[in-house]
Amino acid sequence: MDTLTLASLAALLERRGWLVGTRNLTAEAGATPVTGADCDSRVVRPGHLFICKGAAFKPAYLAAALNAGAVAYLCDEGRADELAAAAPGVPALVARPESLRPAMALAAAEAFGRPDRAVQVVGITGTKGKSTVSYMLRAILDNGVPGSGTGVIGSIDTYDGVENLESHNTTPEAPDLWRHIANVRAAGLPYLDMEVSSQGLKYDRVLGLTFDVGVFLNIGRDHISPVEHPDFEDYFASKLRIFDQTRTAVVNLDADHADEILARAAQCEKCLRFSAAGAPGADVWASNVTSSLGRVSFTAHMPTWEAPVTLPMPGLFNVDNALAAAAVAEALGIGADQVVRGLAEARVPGRMELVCPPDGSDKVMALVDYAHNKLSYQRFFPSVKEEFPGWRVIALFGAPGGKAYERRQELPEEAAKWADYLIYTEEDPANEAVEEICAQMVAATPAGVPYEVICDREEAVRRATELAYAGDGPAIVCLLAKGDETRQHEGNAFMPCRTDGEIFLEAAARCAKLGRA
Repeated sequence: MDTLTLASLAALLERRGWLVGTRNLTAEAGATPVTGADCDSRVVRPGHLFICKGAAFKPAYLAAALNAGAVAYLCDEGRADELAAAAPGVPALVARPESLRPAMALAAAEAFGRPDRAVQVVGITGTKGKSTVSYMLRAILDNGVPGSGTGVIGSIDTYDGVENLESHNTTPEAPDLWRHIANVRAAGLPYLDMEVSSQGLKYDRVLGLTFDVGVFLNIGRDHISPVEHPDFEDYFASKLRIFDQTRTAVVNLDADHADEILARAAQCEKCLRFSAAGAPGADVWASNVTSSLGRVSFTAHMPTWEAPVTLPMPGLFNVDNALAAAAVAEALGIGADQVVRGLAEARVPGRMELVCPPDGSDKVMALVDYAHNKLSYQRFFPSVKEEFPGWRVIALFGAPGGKAYERRQELPEEAAKWADYLIYTEEDPANEAVEEICAQMVAATPAGVPYEVICDREEAVRRATELAYAGDGPAIVCLLAKGDETRQHEGNAFMPCRTDGEIFLEAAARCAKLGRA
């Protein structure tokens, strides 16, 4: 692998028309090797390029990066004079303001030596199901040995063979992304299985990355806000960009706007189409779908094989997710035995996670899931009603602060169609008051639907559990949106919190002890 120098990187960005110039790039400085790139001063390594980005950026971050060994920095034209005064004599690449993001992505890819060329990369996008498909695929690709063959980047966690951490963003910023890909290569992992968000596509976080397989699961209205997407058209257009950098497309024929998705996927070298409903033209489909408490079974029909499949989780909609994972495996040349075994062993933290009380009661159970938007509710609740017939449904959920405002209207309306009782609580309120978010959800609650507001999430889970034990007949407590997360976004910080499942188990034990079972 040829060593990238600062001069050759500057020339590359200049050819793209992204730079307005350089500073302090002498012949000696230009010969400096560049071995990586970072936009977070806390992870800078010697020999790296540091990118100065964001409205909240402070010159102190650049100073910290230089102290950690950064050899130069990339900034936009509006920041150039300020940073030159703060770091006199330091080589700088100065980008046009509108070009800083693509320049950052390309610089990171080149600085880390294009590690994607040594790894097969799978990108998964869609409004719902990305994490579940990612974990199902990981179970298939690891072939019975967790972590043996697959790097994962997604909304739950990030594992690259070197780092293993809880994720902050579904798709990280470009320098972090390329660092993780470089770690996957260094660890000798053959695959990277990653979720690709609409934000990641819109804001060039994955620019320059080629997906060996790109998956489009579905599309629904979500992430519409001043800080995300101004409207559905922008959201959908951002999602479709995945096919601009994909070799083999995997498309759900049952998705809304499937014709438009297929039209965009036609530019890929190959396209595999799947359908749980057996839509005409499907290359991958299911038959004989059955469910029982905590398990779903079906027959998978693939281009090269067909076989019975059992999933160790509830949720009829998981047939769609399993077919997507199987279609990716087909594209990667993985056979039936490995696919069937992997799906049978798949576990997805906080996704359709059935939690049974410690006393063994079959009267009350909890279902922990990340369902957090209208499309996920439209899949989640009908499946619950079918798989737990006759059970009372108590649904606990909230809506995030500062984004996705439509959820505050849509989620109460959708949940009210299925649940017997609603509890509104906190869900990453950020800089908004939980009381105000819940008040908007109350205003959207259909008349006659019983509900209550409990802003503290732990208290809300305990109340939902008590209601389940106190009523007649069996009850399922649906704890939604947070999954197994251990942090709550409050203000500008992520504060530690207990998982919903842990709180439920504690509350259930208390109810049983009080003789409410």
